[in-house]
Amino acid sequence: MSKRNKASSWGLLNYRYLCKKVMMLRAMESARARKKHQKIIICNMKRKQTDVHNEPLDKLVKTTPSIALQEGHSTNSENKSTNASKPGLSVFVPKTSEHLTDSWEVDSGFSSEASPPASGRSSPCLTSCPTTVVALDCEMVGTGPGGRCSELARCSILDYHGNVLYDKYVRPCQPVTDYRTRWSGIQRHHLHNAMPFIQAREEILGILEGKVVVGHSIYNDFEALDISHPCHMVRDTSTTRLLGRLAGFARERCPSLRLLASKLLNRKIQVGRRGHCSVEDAQAALDLYKLVEGEWEQELQNKLRDDDAPHVPSFASSIHYMQDEYWPDDVTADSQ
Repeated sequence: MSKRNKASSWGLLNYRYLCKKVMMLRAMESARARKKHQKIIICNMKRKQTDVHNEPLDKLVKTTPSIALQEGHSTNSENKSTNASKPGLSVFVPKTSEHLTDSWEVDSGFSSEASPPASGRSSPCLTSCPTTVVALDCEMVGTGPGGRCSELARCSILDYHGNVLYDKYVRPCQPVTDYRTRWSGIQRHHLHNAMPFIQAREEILGILEGKVVVGHSIYNDFEALDISHPCHMVRDTSTTRLLGRLAGFARERCPSLRLLASKLLNRKIQVGRRGHCSVEDAQAALDLYKLVEGEWEQELQNKLRDDDAPHVPSFASSIHYMQDEYWPDDVTADSQ
């Protein structure tokens, strides 16, 4: 009986070892297949980008010899005018901007006077292009007893170049008990003909949909708007370490928008007795984002790549599958 028990135990151990081996081999094959598939996709994308980028040059090379052969004794300007008049020949004029925007995302830089380059340079936008970036800032007033409840009273949205896409006063759902004018800049007359909150919220949602939203302590604005935006589409200048490090602040410090604007943009905001201006605050947050845009987007891109990368399975990660509770009853009964 003891020999029989030993034989059955050894058989069960061998069975478990073989099963574990098969599981690890399958997992490794799956990881290799995923990595190979990713490489193929990347190669195809690079090839497509190269083809699109070189296509105008190829067409120019093809058309130029034919023009030179037929009009060999004419000048370049005469060639162009002659070829334009002939239906069989045409001079190809490449539309580089269209090819660039179709093949990859390009940062157009700080071309708008409304939003000058605070750093004096344009940074590459790696995962988002200027058309998908907006800056948001909201001003709130107090409702309820003592004005303790915050409700939206003004919302401003700017595009990447600092142009105002939306700037409206919003009528809160509850009666206002504290206008908080010193901070919000809101006074009683601003809300006389203000837009109802429900209507304003729908308009704002339509603008923010599919956009990368930049702001300072922006989750307070999202709470006032009663919306939730995807985390990977949010750039909160109050939480990134990049700006604090650029300004020379301690790691644990959470600087205000006013302090960051003064330190990094050499700009004074939120001064005077008239209170804050949501357009001004959104502009400051946008310019701060542009200062570290390239590094910030690269950091997020690397994080997403690391999260999606396949991992080789280890024995420690799969050891729990070898416990008796995962095996059929007839197998475990033989070992008892």
